[in-house]
Amino acid sequence: MFNKLKQFKDLRSQAKTMQSALAQESVTEEKNGVKLTLNGNMEIIELTLNPELNTENQANAVKSCFNDAIKRTQRLMAKKLQDMGGLPGLN
Repeated sequence: MFNKLKQFKDLRSQAKTMQSALAQESVTEEKNGVKLTLNGNMEIIELTLNPELNTENQANAVKSCFNDAIKRTQRLMAKKLQDMGGLPGLN
């Protein structure tokens, strides 16, 4: 039982290390003058709108940037996880 607790503690520690490493990464997407930057924890750290676009086009550009940035962030996370050796017990 104590062995399982130690494994859980080790996994938790590794996950925190990974989360800290991912927070240092960022992904930027730009569409029609709208620019969005996410960090590796999928938090928006910068959003620049294009005042020349109407509301509908601006909303579409933000959605497109966000969806593309999420996909790129997920690929980045997978690569980082792989580079860090993955999570033991989940391979």
